[in-house]
Amino acid sequence: MYRVVEIVRTAAGNPPTFTERPPLRRRFEDKAPSPPLEGRSIPIIRARIAADLGVGVADVVIAGERGPLADRRVSRVLRDRAAREGVREEHFLTAPFELGVRQPDGRWLVVGTRQPFGLSDWQKRLALWFVLSALAMAPVAWIFARRLSAPIKGFATAAERLGRDPTAPPLALKGPIEIAQATRAFNEMQTRLRRYVEDRTAMMGAIAHDLRTPLTRLRFRIEGLPEDQRTKFASDLDQMEEMIAATLAFVRDTSRAGERTPLELSSLLESLCDEMAETGAPAEMEPGDKVVLVGDPMALRRLFANLLENAVKFGGRARARVFQDDTNVVVEIEDDGPGIPPQDAERVFEPFYRREPSRNRKTGGIGLGLAVVRSIARGHGGDVDLVNRPSGGLTARVLLPL
Repeated sequence: MYRVVEIVRTAAGNPPTFTERPPLRRRFEDKAPSPPLEGRSIPIIRARIAADLGVGVADVVIAGERGPLADRRVSRVLRDRAAREGVREEHFLTAPFELGVRQPDGRWLVVGTRQPFGLSDWQKRLALWFVLSALAMAPVAWIFARRLSAPIKGFATAAERLGRDPTAPPLALKGPIEIAQATRAFNEMQTRLRRYVEDRTAMMGAIAHDLRTPLTRLRFRIEGLPEDQRTKFASDLDQMEEMIAATLAFVRDTSRAGERTPLELSSLLESLCDEMAETGAPAEMEPGDKVVLVGDPMALRRLFANLLENAVKFGGRARARVFQDDTNVVVEIEDDGPGIPPQDAERVFEPFYRREPSRNRKTGGIGLGLAVVRSIARGHGGDVDLVNRPSGGLTARVLLPL
């Protein structure tokens, strides 16, 4: 703060010496300083300065900016401090301010504190208060954010786990009421999906099982037919029984909830290739990454066995490799066959679809092999697709999340 006497002495050309405060500066300007200060004491101070300098009150302007901390309470504190120091000056100005006195030539004599570089005092105090408050609240905010985000993170993890394992246990109901309600709805959805899949699978298995009884009766009834007709009927019945047996095997494998354990895919594929090579099938395993995956060993063994057998049967040779990308393990099984038309790349995964129209097992089987492959892959949260290679042959690519 600066007393009025000190400001008047500086304006008169006899500035006092300050030891703990910035000095007052005087300069001449063509315009009056702005913006004018307002307050109950400003007119009194203007009149006091005008009287001491021998000029009119209209020729005195007090300008400056007041921050949010420059209120009556701050002025009262400063006056009390001045009283304790023995200063009887009642009126004073707090920096930053500028006093303008009109000169006879029309210019203005400006007296004020040096403009600080950067933030003003009240801005520095406000910034310091904000920083200290932020540091004090940071641990509380971090704990609150962790407690709030933990249920959401668990909810996202459970949703991702449901895509890998439909039989995963339900989520625990905890957290805020909104999260608890969402968790309850998620658990109900998971239960309904599992029940729906189980009911559809059980219904398909029951139909396939019940079809065996009329097929058995038909076999007895065709015994009285002529030899040529009996042979044709028996061939059709054999194909129907093969389809029913394959359907029952498909239902049994897809409805069985196998235990998921860590397994190394390269070793699994290498053992399958060795078993096929022992029977004379040209299957080989290329060197690749050693990747450990949590999955159903029996289901994954059947998945890769079906792909290897298809590669040997339709492509003459099977070559398998395993590698890892950012979030998935990739298994590729190549053959040297003619490939498939692009329009059939998805249809071959449909149950009972066969590009070869006959139902002879020696020329293509029933048509459930690739359906089982995709069902197992998607049951582990992954997928499988078939890609024609530019150089010839087909590549079966299996993606499984780590």
